[in-house]
Amino acid sequence: MTEPTIATPRVAALTSAKQMRALAHPLRMQVLGELRVNGPRTVGALSELFGEAPGTLSYHLGKLAEFGFVEEAPELAADRRERWWRSAHEVTDISPPAADAAPAERNASAALRHQVIDVYAALLHHTIDVAQPREWEQAATSGDTIAYLTAAQLAEASAELQAVAAKWQGRGDRDAEGAAPVQVIVHAFRRP
Repeated sequence: MTEPTIATPRVAALTSAKQMRALAHPLRMQVLGELRVNGPRTVGALSELFGEAPGTLSYHLGKLAEFGFVEEAPELAADRRERWWRSAHEVTDISPPAADAAPAERNASAALRHQVIDVYAALLHHTIDVAQPREWEQAATSGDTIAYLTAAQLAEASAELQAVAAKWQGRGDRDAEGAAPVQVIVHAFRRP
């Protein structure tokens, strides 16, 4: 049996403090996640989903579009009044800033990474609170471990963990019978 071809996901690389600040907004991050997981949506559908006014959603979608995170999908509109949006990328690269980065970039990066952690925590809490089919609960995993590593070993371990996540993302098929979105969260870091 041959391995399926693994598609390389489209990646949004954050290159400025303005981009990071734009994405660090909680609602924008939720909207972007929704578009990535469930595909294109109208402003009205997003408004209902998040309990926000359509004007509020339009504003935040405009900010996401300004920085290239989302794009309009006019081919999906039934008429000129309907506005559909989709994610422009499957992944956002949230790398730490360079050691010599300006304070504004370091602060924006920290704010964004804090927001990402908050989104992950909320998702994990929601997953615990919502009844899942038993087979999915048994198939899932969660845990942590402490390893005493050098910086070079941590870099190697991080690359391996990212490769595993990328492998399964590439092998996944949203249209396969029984398939559901599975969140893989990877963090490996030196403890302070």
